[in-house]
This record gives sequence, structure tokens and C-alpha cells, in this order.
Amino acid sequence: MTTPRVSTLTSLDDWLDLQARTAIPSAMWIDGAWDQASGRALPLISPRDGSVIANVTSADAADVDRAVQSARRTFERGSWSLLEPRQRGEVLLRWADLLDEHRDELALLLALEMGKPVTVAWNVELRTTINTIRWYGELVDKLYDESPRGRNGALALVTREPLGVVGAITPWNFPMTLAMFKIPAALAAGNSVVVKPATQTPLSLLRAAELSALAGLPAGVLQVVTGSGSVVGSALALHDDVATLTFTGSTEVGKKLLTYAGESNAKPVSLELGGKSPNIVFPDAPDLDKAAATAAWAISFNSGQMCTAGSRLVVHEEIRDDFVARVVKHLEAHVIGDPLDPATTMGPLAYAVHRDDVVDEIRKGIADGATLVMGSDEKRDDGLYVSPAVFTDVDPGSRLAQHEIFGPVLSVLTFSTEEEAIAIANNSDYGLGSAIWTADLSRAHRLSREIDAGLVWVNCYEEGDSSVPFGGHKLSGHGADRSVHGLEKYTSLKTTWINIEGAS
Repeated sequence: MTTPRVSTLTSLDDWLDLQARTAIPSAMWIDGAWDQASGRALPLISPRDGSVIANVTSADAADVDRAVQSARRTFERGSWSLLEPRQRGEVLLRWADLLDEHRDELALLLALEMGKPVTVAWNVELRTTINTIRWYGELVDKLYDESPRGRNGALALVTREPLGVVGAITPWNFPMTLAMFKIPAALAAGNSVVVKPATQTPLSLLRAAELSALAGLPAGVLQVVTGSGSVVGSALALHDDVATLTFTGSTEVGKKLLTYAGESNAKPVSLELGGKSPNIVFPDAPDLDKAAATAAWAISFNSGQMCTAGSRLVVHEEIRDDFVARVVKHLEAHVIGDPLDPATTMGPLAYAVHRDDVVDEIRKGIADGATLVMGSDEKRDDGLYVSPAVFTDVDPGSRLAQHEIFGPVLSVLTFSTEEEAIAIANNSDYGLGSAIWTADLSRAHRLSREIDAGLVWVNCYEEGDSSVPFGGHKLSGHGADRSVHGLEKYTSLKTTWINIEGAS
């Protein structure tokens, strides 16, 4: 059994020393080189301490056009698109190795730009990132096209071909992981990719793009264009030479992107949007303390800034009080503090406006009559930190139970029957994650089918790997990331029908 790797940086001083030695990216990555042609920049403020850690290039529509045209030329030249799949896989594997070699630096950048604790960035986000790239690198030469059988006078071929230029708009909560749910799949299929990272979190992805060139990815295959969503994201979505668009982020922006696609070349748009995931706990759960610890993790991991966060705890009325007490106990064990301190388990929220919004939602929950059994509606003086908040007596139709808060705010709802549990679970415009805790195998199968969500976990939460798709239903979006299915949106089907002369 392989021993998991661990960082050799074990103290706050170690990480501060690394920060002092690390060059912070600030330019765009276009055509295989750093690019600051726009001459404009936006200050990047770290949620860790409010300091400006970089002035990052702010692109305009002309910069987006340059990046897209470079990606298009590269695609048409075939330096990547016509490369043997095995060779594309080798580049992806070298890229994953380089990201692994620079894992400390990338974890530092994630902590600085987003506030994610370095231990979480190192052990979770970068592990998933690296494993995802390796998975597609190993998969790419093992895929098959089709040739339907049973025709004597013809040969039919069904092939999947790369689309051309893929536009990808990625979020700030998992700057590397969620970008790499998209980029390696698009590259494995032979496309060129233009990525617009979140305004708050471009650093780790810029450094990853630079490392892709060292791995052998040809110039122009991967572009990273930085700047505001209203300018860069809109220009990417409206560009006629972008063949398809993939987006992870808010429902409101996702709807706008669909409109922009229709106003341009009617490009397909795949969306992974918000969530309000139900976590259903029955009295016969195999291990109630494990279920409680997991429920606490599901709302506090990444400071609750997770589209699959288990924000609705749907617990049977017989065990509610005891179970909530267990959840609170696990939440109270968190060490909230400096994301560069390895002892920290929960960092700040990603930026000030978002912190204010989360605190405001806690206040609205109190005003609506829910009972706050843990947490506070007061802003802390020591930074953008929000301690976990737990509400009981939550109305299933209330804002607290319906609105995606995207912070460590847990709504507890109770049920008495299976039918009531499913009704509560499906009473949402979203349908991304969900969970069921029960020892009854029949119930687990039955309710898994009845929950209207793209992801259902049984006696666990947020589990999975690159072999299974990740995506949602309803306002949580459409079009899966990860797995073999993740390649589908980056390819088009072509049928070739060949008559066979002389066939009887």
C-alpha cells in the first residue's frame, strides 16, 4: 500500500518563508507566453489579511479575441488536435507530475487567493486536481469509435471529433479542482481551450498553465484570460469562434450565458450551477456519530463555499435533538484562523462582499423565526471569518431552506415518514447533491431513485472519483463533468457511411 504524500512544510513560518520566495503570477497566459498587452490591471486582495497580493491583468474583448484566434489557429494547424491520442495522454501525465512537484507552491497560491487552508489545498484540492488530469491522460488512447454491424452492402462508422475552441469559465471556490474537471477532458479530446478564471482566484490556474507548457503542451492550446466576468466572460460567450462553452458558477450568470450563446453562434453551453443539497438521516443510520461528523463536514468544508454543501439537514424527528447536538459538537472542534497555519481547519470566506452576504442571510433566518442554536449574526473584527451557524425550526419553504447561502449555514428540517423526507428533499429549484443515511438497503435504493438530484450518496457524503460523472438537475445545470461522459460535450458525432461495391 502506497503511503500518502505529505507536505514537508509543517508550520506557519514555513509557509510564510515560501511566500517570500514565490513569484506571484500577474499576466495573462496567451499563445504559450505571459501577456500584459491590455495595459490594465485589477488589484487582487487576499481574504487572508486584506493585502493586495498582485495586480492582475484585466482583459477586454480584444484580448479575448486574440486568445480565441490563437486557440483556433493552433487547433487548425493540428499540433495538438491531430496528435496521436497516446501522445496527448503523455503530455497530460507529465503535466500532472509537474503539478505534483510544485504542490507546495500551488497550495500557497490557493490559500492566498481564496483563503483555503493550505492543508486542505494540499491534501484535497490538489490531490483531486492531479488525479483528474492523470485519469484523462491514461484514458485518452483507450477509447473506441463505433461501427454498427449487420450491413452487407455498407460500412457505417460513428466517430467522435473535437469541436475546436472550448471556452471555460471557472469559479473561485475550487480554483484548480473545478477547472480541471473541464480542461483535461477538453484537451484529451483534442480541443484548444480558453479559460476565464474567477476574478478573485486566477493565480493557481495561471501557474498551472505555465507548467503545462513545460509538460509539452503546444503554445496556443491552453489560454488563460483574466479579468471581470462582465467583460471577459461575456466576450467569450459571445465569440463566434468558440465552439462550446462550459461554466461552473451561479445560476444567474449561467442563464445569461445561455442568452449570449443564442445571440452568437448558438454554441452549446454546459452548466454546473448552484445547489441546496438535502442530507437525510434516518434513525437506523449505521453509525449516527459518523453521520453527524459527516454532516458537520458537509456544511463547514471550504467554509461552506461549496455547490454540493449539505446545507439542508433533513433528520428524523425521533433523533433530531440528539443528532443536532452531535453535529454542533463536531462543528465546535474547528480551528478557525490563518489559512497559512497548518493547524487551521477552516479559513475565511473568499471576499468581503460575500462575507457580508452570508452574515445578512443569518440575520434574515433569525428574523424569519428560525432558532439559531450555534453561531452569530455579528461580523467578526479579525477578518472575513464566519463561524458555523446552525438553525433549527426551519420552515421548508423559507428563504433559509431554499436560498443557496454558499457559506457555513446549516438548516435543520425534520420528517416523520419516507414520503415526507422525499417531499422536503425535492422541494427545491436545485438538484445537485443529496445523501441518505440508513441501514435499510431497500430504502436506500428506493429513495435514491426518488430524489431529483444528479448525485446521491448513501451513508457517506461527497464521495466519488474520476470514473463517475458530476452534474445536476433542474437549476443546478446540465452536462456532466468527470468520467468518460465528461468528454461528450467536447466532441461532436460524425457518421460516415461507406457503400461496399459488389456486395451481394
